[in-house]
Amino acid sequence: MARQPLPRILRTGSATITRGREFTRTAADHAGDVLHPLLVIARGLRLLAGAARRKWVATPKDKRGPALLSVAACVLGIALVPYGPMLALITLMGAAAWKGRDRTPVGAGPDDAETGRLRSLYEALVPYFSVADDPSPLYAHGGDWDKVFSDYEFDDDGRPTRLKVAYPAYFTDSEPASRLRIEQLLHTKSGRGREYHFAWNEEGNRLVMSVLDALPASIGAQRFVTAPGETVLGFTDGGSVQRTVPVNDGDGIRDAPPAIWRTGARSTEPHLLAVGQPGSGTTTLLRSIALQALQHGDILIVEGSGTGEYACLTGRDGVLAVECGLTGALATLEWAAHETERRLIAANRARQSGHPVPDDIRRPLWILLDRPSVLGHLAAVDGRPDPQELLQVPLRHGRAANVTVVMTDQFESLDTLGDTVRTHTRARVVLGRCSREEVESVLGTEPHTTPTPDVPPGRGYARLGTGPVLRLQVPATPDPYDEATSEAQRQAVLALLPGRQAPVEEAAAPAVEAAPVEASVPDPAMPRSVTAAVAVEGMAVTD
Repeated sequence: MARQPLPRILRTGSATITRGREFTRTAADHAGDVLHPLLVIARGLRLLAGAARRKWVATPKDKRGPALLSVAACVLGIALVPYGPMLALITLMGAAAWKGRDRTPVGAGPDDAETGRLRSLYEALVPYFSVADDPSPLYAHGGDWDKVFSDYEFDDDGRPTRLKVAYPAYFTDSEPASRLRIEQLLHTKSGRGREYHFAWNEEGNRLVMSVLDALPASIGAQRFVTAPGETVLGFTDGGSVQRTVPVNDGDGIRDAPPAIWRTGARSTEPHLLAVGQPGSGTTTLLRSIALQALQHGDILIVEGSGTGEYACLTGRDGVLAVECGLTGALATLEWAAHETERRLIAANRARQSGHPVPDDIRRPLWILLDRPSVLGHLAAVDGRPDPQELLQVPLRHGRAANVTVVMTDQFESLDTLGDTVRTHTRARVVLGRCSREEVESVLGTEPHTTPTPDVPPGRGYARLGTGPVLRLQVPATPDPYDEATSEAQRQAVLALLPGRQAPVEEAAAPAVEAAPVEASVPDPAMPRSVTAAVAVEGMAVTD
């Protein structure tokens, strides 16, 4: 049987397909050459449109109207100028061509100095990331650092600002001591005087070291955009929180990531403890919290140092007392304990009867104590109870009664804090220059950053409950009566202070003094508002 010949397409198809591919490739190259200017202009127009959109989104809503009016005026002016539209079109095409041009690729790989620093880091890590019986060591003297270092960046001085390190799986990265040795080594070899962040990926055996920018210390006291029950402790890194608030920083307004502390009946961290060295900014933090608390509640201030740092709050609306002496402090805290009990009883009765909780119970009460350990020493000398003993009821039951306790003290007085204070102050702040051990003693865990040798006032760390450790910069809230305070900061703080309280009627004083008080005897030095409240509380207790 004769064999049928193959179709022509199968006999000569290979050459035909090859010629077709060459023709298509040549046509595409010519089309690319012809259309290249149009592609560049189109890419430039897309980039310009994206930049304009980002600029429009970043513009505050109150300034968008004037911006649109300015743009419309410019368009009208161009339309009225002879050859204006043509010149505008030529300018736009030129800007688009410049924006969409092909950039010269940046040279890859480090230079000789950067290579030498990476090799030095590699050699320094060999004793920590290698063992003698490893058949295929990832780290060895004279080895190749390209296998372990990736994603590296350097600053103008040739110091690494970002470095991704791969390490062997047998390294004990789950032990804090082992991680600390590596962090200290990288910190020392990469350059001191900067703050480094270390992100450990135990699952992938990777460590990312990055240099953190300094937190801005230019944000001062102001009204922050927060909901009731939210307090801005300070500002932190953008990647650590999920929201921002608009703040006045210098001459403009920008969005900053805040470290927000939530209080109230549903808060898991109802009370706060701040610790620092002298001059670290704990008093500034307490003053900032007081100004924010006065927006929706009342405050009691007990100052153990007796330096008059809170004199600007004396006699203001919502400020029930500002006490510096031991007698007044004990009377104020005793009233606060009875007030907490009264709030609990009133709220319980309202819920049992099906009525809403009274407004005076829902209004927050803040108890702010600055260095109560000093008063504790004075009380021990005089044979009086420690002020911390009077805080047990507000600390234990304050969340249900809308009572919040904020304490600040210094590191040398930590051993004087009682178990009740340590247990119920789940929101913690550490300010000032301190070691990692001191930070861990307060926050319960070490930070993932290296402390810097020089820090401005109000700079430190914060941790809310079992959450992560956040870098913190407290808003500048100085004493407006201090001569060293600048005029701009003084006016900012004075603008946030509420008005003065109206004088109490003298005719009402005898009735208040005649009220029987068995639970506590108010001190004559206390303000009339607190004295009257103590008397009312005593009547409620005797009844």
